Amino acid sequence: MSNILITGGTGFLGRRLGRHFLSVGNNVFLTGRNHDQNRFAERSTGCTVLPSDVSNVESTRDVFAEAAPDIVIHAAASKYVDTAEANPMECIDVNVTGSQNVARVAIEKKAQVVVGISTDKAAPPIANTYGLSKALMERLYCGMDRKTPTKFVCVRFGNMPWSTGSVFPIWQKMIENGGMIRSTGPHMTRLFTPVDEAVTLVATAIDKIDSVHGKILCRTMKAGLIGDFLRVWTERQGGKWERIPARTGERTYEHLIGDSELMFTTETDIEGIRHYLIDPNHMVANPLREIISSINAERFSDEQIWEIIKNHPEAAD
Repeated sequence: MSNILITGGTGFLGRRLGRHFLSVGNNVFLTGRNHDQNRFAERSTGCTVLPSDVSNVESTRDVFAEAAPDIVIHAAASKYVDTAEANPMECIDVNVTGSQNVARVAIEKKAQVVVGISTDKAAPPIANTYGLSKALMERLYCGMDRKTPTKFVCVRFGNMPWSTGSVFPIWQKMIENGGMIRSTGPHMTRLFTPVDEAVTLVATAIDKIDSVHGKILCRTMKAGLIGDFLRVWTERQGGKWERIPARTGERTYEHLIGDSELMFTTETDIEGIRHYLIDPNHMVANPLREIISSINAERFSDEQIWEIIKNHPEAAD
C-alpha cells in the first residue's frame, strides 16, 4: 500500500485516477484549488481531498506534509489553448512554475516516484504556449531524474473525450442551447486517448518505473477527423453544425512523436500494446523511423466514433 498524491486530482482525469488507485488498496489524496470541485471530488471518489495551488510552493509543501506521498501524479494544469495564448503568465505559473514546485517538494520530502501528465501538444513542432509549457515540464522532469533518489517519468496523452474543455461537452451544450454546433476544426485531425487508457498508461508508468524513469512514455492511439465526429454526432443525435474561424494557437493536426524526437525514441511492447519511450537526453540504438501523428495514425470507424460520443464518462460521477 502506498500514499499517492494527485495534484489537480479533483479534475476529470484526476478523479478517475483517484478511484483506480483507491480500488487497488492505496491511500489516495487529491488536490485542487476550486473548493466546490474539491467537495464534489471527495463525495464522488471516496478519496481524501486537500485544497492546494501548485503555483504556490508553500501550499504545495503543506499538502506534502499532510499526505506524505510515496508516489506523486502531477495532473494539475492550465490546459486551454486559447486561454494560454491570451494569458501566458497564468499558464506559465501553473504549468512551469507549478511543475517545478512539485518536483522540488517531492525531492525535499523524499517521494519515491513523480509522474508528470503531458500532452501531444508538447511534441515538436510546438504551436502554442500550452504545448510549450508542457514540453518544459517534460524536460524538467526528465532532466531531474537520477539527480536524487526520486524517480521522474512523464506520460503523453492525446485529446481525452468528454474531459473538461474538450469539444464533446461544448458541443452538447450548443445542441441544448439551439441545436447548432459551431466548430473551428471540421478539417482538423486529432489523436484521442479514452480516459480508461489514460489511467492505464499512468499505472503502467508506475509499475514499470525502473525501466521508464527519466523518459516520456506514450502508447499507440487512434485519430479522427473532427468533421467525421460532427457528421456522426448530427446524423445519430440530431442537430446541425457549421464551421467558424479557428482559435489562436490551433493547428490542423497533432504529433505524438515529432521529427526531432525520432533519434531519441524506441518502440516497445507492453502487455501486447505498442508503446513509445522517448529519452530526450540520450540517442537510442534502434530509433523510431517515422513520426507518429494524427495524419498517419489509424483512424476511428464510424461505429467507434459513435461509441466515444454516446459513452459519456461523466455518468460515472
